[in-house]
Amino acid sequence: MAKPLSKLVSCVILDLDGTLLNTDGIVSDVLKSYLVKYGKQWDGRRAHRIVGKTPYEASAAVVEDYELPISTDEFISEITPRFSEQWCNIKAQPGANRLINHLTSHGVPMALASNSPRTNIETKISYFQGWKESFSLIIGGDEVTSGKPSPEIYVEAAKRLNVNPSSCLVIEDSLPGVTAGKAAGMEVVAVPSLPKQSHLFTSADEIINSLLDLRPEKWGLPAFEDWIEGTLPIEPWYIGGPVIKGFGRGSKVLGIPTANLSAESYSAILSEHPSGVYFGWARLPTRGVYKMVMSIGWNPYFNNSEKTIEPWLLHDFNEDFYGEELRLAIVGYIRPEANFPSLDSLVAKIHEDGKIAENALELPLYSKYKEDPYLKISLPENS
Repeated sequence: MAKPLSKLVSCVILDLDGTLLNTDGIVSDVLKSYLVKYGKQWDGRRAHRIVGKTPYEASAAVVEDYELPISTDEFISEITPRFSEQWCNIKAQPGANRLINHLTSHGVPMALASNSPRTNIETKISYFQGWKESFSLIIGGDEVTSGKPSPEIYVEAAKRLNVNPSSCLVIEDSLPGVTAGKAAGMEVVAVPSLPKQSHLFTSADEIINSLLDLRPEKWGLPAFEDWIEGTLPIEPWYIGGPVIKGFGRGSKVLGIPTANLSAESYSAILSEHPSGVYFGWARLPTRGVYKMVMSIGWNPYFNNSEKTIEPWLLHDFNEDFYGEELRLAIVGYIRPEANFPSLDSLVAKIHEDGKIAENALELPLYSKYKEDPYLKISLPENS
């Protein structure tokens, strides 16, 4: 009999923005509309300049990068009300509720440590039922002398929890946060919120693609028990539109014909879902409903410049169906996006994903969605 894993950590300290909450979209939308006032255009490629920073540092970076004719303090006073209006629209990161509920149900102490002011933190989490009560401690950037990357906020959190820093697991999305957690002497899991940044997080003890990929048992914490035959049930989500010509590599290079949708039309919904391999049901109006496996992301092997969605309908079609309306009901998750040493290993993995999806969709848990109303009704124009 295998020896049980020794308990590596006894509590979890979580960052908020970008880790538990998908704040990046709201920040981009607010800055995009605000900068128009000064004839400037928000450039998402500069997002790394503000992710994980204190509010003052992030504001100073925007003022400097866009050469705004105002002081940092004036910028803060102008932008704060705009953000306050939008916090009610904030969404939890996929896997956030699952993680909080799991740790709470197993009695694992949790703390929230964010560079945001305490009042902001409490406002944001007030929109999520049960979150505030789940945390033994909430500590904001305005309650310490120095924000992240200083370790002070994490050291203070451990002190208030009356635990040794080495028994804490930190979960962070930004470089300043990871730096702070390691400097505090804690174990750190990085969940980078910005794409194609994983290579920068070398100081983290582990890098995962999303909270869906967290394996608590690696840290001596209770394992999730919701994986079923290599799949994770998720809250279903839906997407649809005309099938477009993709990169031409699905059939030609991989021998796997994918039915691509325009990523440009769905960039907002794609930004809410981590890259990775998912599965569900697909409907073509004149043909029927089929099992489907799909990838979302940048496809590291081909190094896409944009986040794409590439569904593979698990059926042999005799002809192309470009222009036909495709509707997808995504009901489960298989794995994170990964790179592969060779084309053969990539193809083999895609076929393995297909088999997992094929089998899982026979389970009542997933098969019921074949009758989902979304797959039955016609798409309105420009949906």
